[in-house]
Amino acid sequence: MSLHSLPLFVRLAGRPVILLGEGEAADAKRRLLDRAGAVVVGEAAQAALAIVAIDEEDVALAAVTRLKARGVLVNAVDRPDHCDFTLPAIVDRDPVLVAIGTGGVSAGLAAALRQRLEALLPATLGDLARGMHAARAGLRAALPDMGARRRAIGAALAPGGPLDPLADHAGVDMVAAIAAGGAPERLESIMLTSADPDDLTLRHARLLANADRVFHGTDVPPAILDRARADAARIVGAADAGPGLTVDVRMAW
Repeated sequence: MSLHSLPLFVRLAGRPVILLGEGEAADAKRRLLDRAGAVVVGEAAQAALAIVAIDEEDVALAAVTRLKARGVLVNAVDRPDHCDFTLPAIVDRDPVLVAIGTGGVSAGLAAALRQRLEALLPATLGDLARGMHAARAGLRAALPDMGARRRAIGAALAPGGPLDPLADHAGVDMVAAIAAGGAPERLESIMLTSADPDDLTLRHARLLANADRVFHGTDVPPAILDRARADAARIVGAADAGPGLTVDVRMAW
């Protein structure tokens, strides 16, 4: 399954971004750029990114053409077919950022999802992220093997785990909480009755998301395998024992 866009987080502090247009849409984009620390400039300036928030169709498309001819990546507000990049709806739990994008086709849907996530994600989520960053050296000492460390972190962050992101972690010793929850090496099998990834059970989705190696038959759809971690090894054939979590995926036709 291909991505229509590659999500990226770009650091814009102190960097120029061209903004063209006036009115409500342009003002909203200016506020967003200001939050990111960008330096808002006009069309004549040198910049890698530009936002065109001009209502008049002909004027807007002419500006888009000029900017693209200079090699500038352009966001054309309300014109997704002319966008090189789009601006997502954002949930900010500094330093955690959750971005929701629809490829520019439905800002309303992105906003609705953002509102749901705002209610779901606790205000202390950023504290959890900073605490885990501060615990990195201690974790490396407690769990020198990178694979074991990654599995232990995954187990601690799982629903109901000691560092469940949706729970309160005040006063928790993060190194101890993670080191105590190391996931053992094991082999799990998934027998699928549908080629639709939306039909994966919650357990199957979690297994794929945490697998170190995924064995599968040639008839397993790529859309299913895409639910595994990008760095998990994908191997065609019968599963064998190995380090970490191995998941064997088969279709039950």
